[in-house]
Amino acid sequence: MIRDTAAAFLAEVSGSEAVRRAMATEEGYDPDLWAQLVPALARRHAERAADITATLRHGRTLAEPDDDVMVFLKLNMIGFDHLGLMESRRAGPWHIMFNPIRALRPARISGQQFEGLLRPFDPAGFHFNKPFLAREVLWEGELGGRPARVLYNKFPFARLHGLLVPEPLRTLPQTLTPELHGWAWDLCAQSGVPGLCLGYNSTGAGASVNHLHFQSFVQAGPLPVQDVRFDHNGGTDPYPLPCLRFSDPVEAWIELDRLHLQNTPYNLIYSQGYVHLVARVPQDSGKLSAQSRGYGWSEMAGAVTLFSREAFKDLSAAEFEAELALFAP
Repeated sequence: MIRDTAAAFLAEVSGSEAVRRAMATEEGYDPDLWAQLVPALARRHAERAADITATLRHGRTLAEPDDDVMVFLKLNMIGFDHLGLMESRRAGPWHIMFNPIRALRPARISGQQFEGLLRPFDPAGFHFNKPFLAREVLWEGELGGRPARVLYNKFPFARLHGLLVPEPLRTLPQTLTPELHGWAWDLCAQSGVPGLCLGYNSTGAGASVNHLHFQSFVQAGPLPVQDVRFDHNGGTDPYPLPCLRFSDPVEAWIELDRLHLQNTPYNLIYSQGYVHLVARVPQDSGKLSAQSRGYGWSEMAGAVTLFSREAFKDLSAAEFEAELALFAP
């Protein structure tokens, strides 16, 4: 059932006209797609800039959410002609990416002081049921026996990067439950979609929205954390910070439950038949630099996104490993 539903979901999403028009989750990775979309995107960018300028000059109120307006104004200051493809390179086993657009993402709760893994859902705060987000829903239906919703990710850093929200109308906070842990496990294990993974950031570990969600993406190859060279995968090389790999969802939940009781933040990467778990210090730890406080599952998995070209060019494997080591609880 999950295999058929997941395959149908990806087919529907990949074939939708809306996605072909606005698939930023792929346009930054595919030079051919970027070349096809640039003329239309440039025209639309200029139209929106003119509309917003006229609205502000006449003292009228913008209809768009403040977060979106601020991001667009920053993009406009950068200039559309200066936008382009995401760049990447390897430093040892690590994936280093240059994606300045990611820096424009609103921090929301990922920039707040860590007070505990459980924060009550706030209907007045940002969440995925906001009416203005309806146009960003790429797909909605039943997935693995539960209602689910996939939203367009405006700040992607992985291939086919989406926001997967299970049972959105239950308005669950970003605190994993045994049932939804099992659901995420089964979705990856039984989907039949090669490379399908789900990332999860707990509160205090890079989650920016307090509405239960996973980040869905499709890997062409293994993430560094999944590399067979590392000891948690049966290899001999130590990982820079403690990492556990589970091939049984019940055993994984026992460890997750222990972290919940200890109020320890963590990041997860679900893949077919495995979940990698990294327990870590909170995002507001004094050990961390200003930029690394925003690190989530991707960085803990060894794939770091940088916002300046100098940092992208200069970061060495040893420097990144030392930075990761600071996250050890």
